[in-house]
This record gives sequence, C-alpha cells and structure tokens, in this order.
Amino acid sequence: MQHIDVTTATISDKAVVRRLLELYAHDFSEFEDYDVDEHGLFGYPYLDHYWTDPDRHPFLFRVDGHLAGFALVRSGTPHDMAEFFVLRKYRREGIGAHAARDVFARFPGAWQVRQLTANARATSFWRATIPVPFHEDTNDEGPVQYFTIAAEASSSSAEHQV
Repeated sequence: MQHIDVTTATISDKAVVRRLLELYAHDFSEFEDYDVDEHGLFGYPYLDHYWTDPDRHPFLFRVDGHLAGFALVRSGTPHDMAEFFVLRKYRREGIGAHAARDVFARFPGAWQVRQLTANARATSFWRATIPVPFHEDTNDEGPVQYFTIAAEASSSSAEHQV
C-alpha cells in the first residue's frame, strides 16, 4: 500500500515547485504552443504569488516520501484548481485522484476545475475524480466543472493510504 502525503509547499519548497512546473509545462507543450526561453525554461509568471498572495495556495504530493506532483489553488468564489500535476510514474494509480480530493476537502465551498479541450485525458480524469455531483460547461479553454464541497466533507488529514 502506498502512502500519499499532501502538504502545503513552504517558501523553502518554491524551487522544487518551480522545477515541477517545468515538467508540467513540458507536458502541456503537446497541447499548447509553448516554447522555452533562451535559458531553456518555460517559466511560470505567477509562481511567486503563491507565497505572497493570501488567496493562492501551493501544495506538494509525495508517495512513500518521493515527490509525485503538485497543485496550485486560488481560493475564492469559486475556488479554482489553477494547476494540477502528477509525475507520469504515478499516474493511473489513483494517486492524483486521492491528492485532488484531499485538496478539495481543504477548501469547502464552490469550486471550478478547467482543462483544455485537446487534453482528453485530463477531462476524463476530472470527470472521474470530482467527489460530488457537478455541472459542466465549456469556455474558450475547454470543459469547466463547477461543484460545491460541503464543509462536513472536509478533512484535516493530509495523509492517505492507497
């Protein structure tokens, strides 16, 4: 059984999140017209805001102590899963679903999750992962799921077993 740990990323974790964002952007370059800069980096212009803006929340995922991914959340009405990434090694094992549900539980209330129309695997993942009934619409990015997580569904536990 694998041990999944979802923790708030601290300022000392920012470099780790930055490197994981590079892998995330590399995966996304399959769907978007992303190019690396002259230093070979994709970059992420909002990263610093996750440690200065009280409505932005960075999380890291670990499996048996090994880094496995991250989530970047913007809290508000609705809360927004701004970015979500699981390393390929850990995909299709239920780890992403477990991590996503842990993050949802930390922010009771209305949520939105957006994904690109071209990324059918992401759309399928979110449709299977959202733990409550949801409404789906589309915008210029693609499918958007809207749902509400009740406060009683919230859990303070950041450790899970799969």
